[in-house]
Order: sequence, then structure tokens, then C-alpha cells
Amino acid sequence: MTELTRTVLEAATDLLASRGVQGLRMADVATRAGVSRQSVYNEFGNKERIVHAVALYKTEEFLDGVRSRLATAADPVDGVRDATAFVFERAARDPLTQSLFSGANAEDMLPLVTTRGHPVMAAATDVFLEHFHLHYPWLSAERAELIAEHVVRLMISHLLTPSRDPVQAVVCITHALLHAP
Repeated sequence: MTELTRTVLEAATDLLASRGVQGLRMADVATRAGVSRQSVYNEFGNKERIVHAVALYKTEEFLDGVRSRLATAADPVDGVRDATAFVFERAARDPLTQSLFSGANAEDMLPLVTTRGHPVMAAATDVFLEHFHLHYPWLSAERAELIAEHVVRLMISHLLTPSRDPVQAVVCITHALLHAP
């Protein structure tokens, strides 16, 4: 990723967190990034493409932390616990994620994790799927994918509608799915 791309994505991320998609203007992204409006258009083409790029950029940022926690845990289920805790801790500190899941300021981005959430869901599922293949090689491909997808869906559900202890909920479901007959 070029420095220009990263700078523009960071600027767009900040603006999306406070204004949502409807309030995002390419001219404001350019000003915030300290580049010309034409540079933003040359790099991303249009507002829809920059919003999509921000979603993938932020997803990858989260998934880097997830991968790290999955890889460093002594036990595979502890890895899921550590990765899930990371997601919830990071989401609580990240302004765009807070806006997205709380509906404040960026409520028009909610489809990026719901009705148009396939790219985010698929990327996250792949990370957990790799973890399950590595640590549970006896699981069929279909079963491992089912478990990985449900771990991700449960996390998103708890981000959308917080509960008392979302990390424990994800770990309990993961454990139950892994050890069910």
C-alpha cells in the first residue's frame, strides 16, 4: 500500500466515523489527507470505492490482531478467546467501529457488516478457518468452515447487540461446536 493510499484511507476513516457515508465528501477527504481532490479521485475513483476500501482496510487491521492472538496462544480455544477479546477491546476504542455498530454518525455503513457484509465476513471466516484446520485437522472441511463462520457471525452479533460477556459466549459456542459429535 502506498503512503498516499494509507493517508487517504486514514482521512476517510476519520470522516466516516463522524459523518457516515452520506456526509462523506471527497473534497473533505482530500483536505484532511493534505492532498488534492484529484489525487483522491485518481486513487479511488468515487465515494463508493473509497468506502469499500476503508471497510477492507479496517477489516485487515482487525484481522492482523486476530491472527497474532490465534498464533500465540498455547491452546487453540484460548487463541479464539484471546482473538475475540482483542476484537471487542479494539472495537471499543476504534471510533469508526463504535459509530458503525452503535448506529451513531455512521449508521449508513451498517450494511457493510450486515446485508453487504460478505467481504468482511469471508475475510474473517478465512482467518478462523485456517486456525481450525491447523489445530483440528480431523474436522471435515465443511465442519471447520461452519465453525469458523459461526464464530465470526457470533462476534458480529455481539458487536451489534452487546451482552454481558460476549467473549465468554463466543468461547462457549466455539468449544461446543468443536466438541459436538
